[in-house]
Amino acid sequence: MATLKDIQRKIGAVKKTQKITKAMNMVAASRLRGAQQKMEAFRPYANKFAEVLGSLAERIEADEEHAPPLLVPRTEVKTIDLVLMTSDRGLCGSFNTNLIAHAERFLKEKADQGIEVRLICMGRKGRDYFRRRKYKILSEHIGIVGAKFGFNIAVNVGRSLIDGFLSGEFDEAHMLFSEFVSMARQAPTVKQLLPITSVEKAEEAQKAEDVGYIAEHICEPPAEELMAEMLPKQVYVQIFRGLLETSTSEHAARMQAMDNATNNCKEMITSLTLVYNKARQAAITAELMDIVGGAEALKG
Repeated sequence: MATLKDIQRKIGAVKKTQKITKAMNMVAASRLRGAQQKMEAFRPYANKFAEVLGSLAERIEADEEHAPPLLVPRTEVKTIDLVLMTSDRGLCGSFNTNLIAHAERFLKEKADQGIEVRLICMGRKGRDYFRRRKYKILSEHIGIVGAKFGFNIAVNVGRSLIDGFLSGEFDEAHMLFSEFVSMARQAPTVKQLLPITSVEKAEEAQKAEDVGYIAEHICEPPAEELMAEMLPKQVYVQIFRGLLETSTSEHAARMQAMDNATNNCKEMITSLTLVYNKARQAAITAELMDIVGGAEALKG
């Protein structure tokens, strides 16, 4: 049985852990507010950008010979580049585990179809996991998700994807990120980046705006010239939105995990205090029994 000093030491250690988890919860809550504001401010822009682009793409979709190359799907898909977004740090519950498990299912599904998948890892956790399992990693970007980052990060990744797609290095590009649904739910989501499909964008715009039609936009210069300028930016916008969603989801998951850890520490302190009191009472009772026994022996 543990001594009183051992139990006191355990209670002290749990109290110190509780202070750490509470502090981490407060830090995550503070960072979450800023990340959530950026994400919610960028969502309408991304949805409207996709809506306008979808409207323009429908005008030139009929003429496939002169359609922009970023809109034309490959007849046969042999290689896919997957942009995997995870966090750099742990202590955020099952956040990274869910993303990695979703990525593994995607990789297995494509492998069964005979398609090679190459990874572009944005985040240390995903990079380390797939590196240990000898998956092909094209590039890695560490220190982005969960930290302050600018639109230039999305531009750099997007340019490399566009150059690789146009040169024929791969046939499709997808992005796996954590979509922020609520404080209690962050959903791993796969989104196709290349080739850009106007049908998908139109459906997303309808769902986001809750309208029954997509407006036809009047544009200057002609739609073909405008599309050549806007299509690469659509890739950048989607990558940046994915980073914002994943960053917000990470802070929400860490805040929830640290809140649960703080509550668990509280329960452990209560349980250990009860054990301490029982052990203290048992020690006092044993001492009293010794005193009474000694007194009776002297009387005899």
